[in-house]
Amino acid sequence: MILQSHLPFAPWADPRTRRLPGVLPLVMADWLAVDDAYAAQMAERAHLIADRQGEVHAMLPVAEAAAAELYALVLPRLPALGFQLSADRALRPDGVEVPLDPATPLLTLGRLCQQDFCLMQPGGTGEHMLTAAILCFPAGWRLDQKIGRPLMRMHSPVANYTGDVGRRVQRLMDGVRVEAPLWRANAHYSRAPLFNPLPENHPKDMDEDAMPFIRSERQCLIRLPETGAVVFTIHTWLVQLKDLTVDQAAALEAHPIHRAM
Repeated sequence: MILQSHLPFAPWADPRTRRLPGVLPLVMADWLAVDDAYAAQMAERAHLIADRQGEVHAMLPVAEAAAAELYALVLPRLPALGFQLSADRALRPDGVEVPLDPATPLLTLGRLCQQDFCLMQPGGTGEHMLTAAILCFPAGWRLDQKIGRPLMRMHSPVANYTGDVGRRVQRLMDGVRVEAPLWRANAHYSRAPLFNPLPENHPKDMDEDAMPFIRSERQCLIRLPETGAVVFTIHTWLVQLKDLTVDQAAALEAHPIHRAM
């Protein structure tokens, strides 16, 4: 199991992030991060991209321009995180060299960053839909069942993703401004590995004693200025319960979170 040593932000401990959608302003300098599980997570991402690419990468034709724009947005931010870039290669903070290939923008980003990247664009129904993704660490969902689907349909198996929540999230997607990106965080108990693609309506495991980990995603929403697509990024933390701080553990007792596989 690939674990971080600590959880930098506990969403259950902050009243602003306890309720859906629980969004906060994002400082772009804090968008991408390299944490203490970087090397291990990146080795797992490399394995998934090499051996299970059809499960972790998808792109509709409508997303090609947005994916290229995202690639151009991310690369200049990498040196501040410890990367060394040349014209055609990147040396990652863990010492691994990665070819830079703008012809495969999401696959290249997936080999460089811990974050998963999803592109959301308006569909014919008026809702945003998932048009492209590099998704190596799905938390109980499968990319092939979500690509091309509008937001409400994507979340249909999620009990607390009600029609009201769906409308609020769609307004959020419509309202994300280039100059005002957003972020939120979630958390649940887990015993599953980072790569956990489950089909829709898969039964949830409610055995509390078998879930020694907390899984938390830091999710960011950024509007691309040229294509207007919304970038949805996911940085995943998986920590042992014993590695929560005293304050985080106390807040968890006061504000329980849900359980998932």
